[in-house]
Formats: sequence, structure tokens, C-alpha cells
Amino acid sequence: MKRAAFIPAAMAAFLLDVSIGPAAAHHSFAQFDMSKTLTLNGTVRTLEWTNPHLWLWLDVPDGKGGEKVWGLEGAAVGEMSRRGWSRQIVKPGDKITVEIHPLRDGRAGGSLGKVTLADGSVLAGGQAPR
Repeated sequence: MKRAAFIPAAMAAFLLDVSIGPAAAHHSFAQFDMSKTLTLNGTVRTLEWTNPHLWLWLDVPDGKGGEKVWGLEGAAVGEMSRRGWSRQIVKPGDKITVEIHPLRDGRAGGSLGKVTLADGSVLAGGQAPR
């Protein structure tokens, strides 16, 4: 291949890789039943402030005297920050209420929706499927 043809071809391959990479890296919301909304009252176990998505772990009474740990996936931390979240917005032991779209397979998890803190403040938690 002549040098004159190689440079445009290399640039095209680079631009294609850069533009497809982020789209291919994002997962779908197919694992969540977006047609259902559950409300859970629980105690914050931990908040994982990490990319690509924030995770909130919540201890929820199971109705049998015990608790079940729910894993709730939020949006990316940058998006969560724009919605008023921070690393310290919830702490282990905080009592909160969350609305979620549950996992389709019935496990204790879901896509994080509205979050109501103990003081009545309300935060948005997830993102709609695109």
C-alpha cells in the first residue's frame, strides 16, 4: 500500500474504533423488568461509588425475621453527581426507601430508581433504557 493511501485508511480505522468503543462497552437494561416498579424500605449496607455504574447495597427485611441483601445498580457516577448524589449522600446504617425496576430472574436486585432519604429528600437513581 502506498503511503498516500495508508494514512487516510489508518485515520478511518482509528475514528471507527474510537466511535464504536463507548457504544459497545455499555450494557443493555434487558436484565431489568422496566414494566415493574418495587418499593423497598431498608438499611444502607454500602454505596459503591465506581464506574461504569454506582451500586447501592441495601439490607431489606425478608418478612421472616431476617434480611435479604439487594444489589441496586444506578447510573454512572458523573450522571449521579449531576442528580445531587455524592460519595457521602448515604452511609451504612441509613434508613431509606427506594423504587426499583427488579431483575427479571427474581434475584434480589434491580435498576435503582427514586430514592427517599430519612429526612424526606428525594433523589433520582437510575437511567432510562435508551
